Amino acid sequence: MRVNGAPAGPGGSGADLRVRQDKLGEIGGAAYDLHRRLQTDGNHAKASTSEAATMMTTNNFQTGAALRTVHDTWDSQLRTLIDACAHISNHLDYSAATHAKDDEEVKASLSVSKISEYFQ
Repeated sequence: MRVNGAPAGPGGSGADLRVRQDKLGEIGGAAYDLHRRLQTDGNHAKASTSEAATMMTTNNFQTGAALRTVHDTWDSQLRTLIDACAHISNHLDYSAATHAKDDEEVKASLSVSKISEYFQ
């Protein structure tokens, strides 16, 4: 199967895959800001929750084990979210840099091809 194009959507040519560098930068910046904030704000109650779980367990409260589970689950999911934000930010930075480099290479090759026309 080969796809040569897509039908135009309402009011457009079907060329909707364009992304401007500034939009990638905004999304990457937002992911970085969220990553930074989660590292500090996400761990705000970590020490006190852990201490409370330990104290409850030591004093034979059954809720101590449940609070420890909440603490551990929160910590695990927070680390996953922080890693995901870092991945998004890094990937967008890499994509923006790669596309900029590709654009420069295409621009340079077009310039060279125009110059070479004059030598023939």
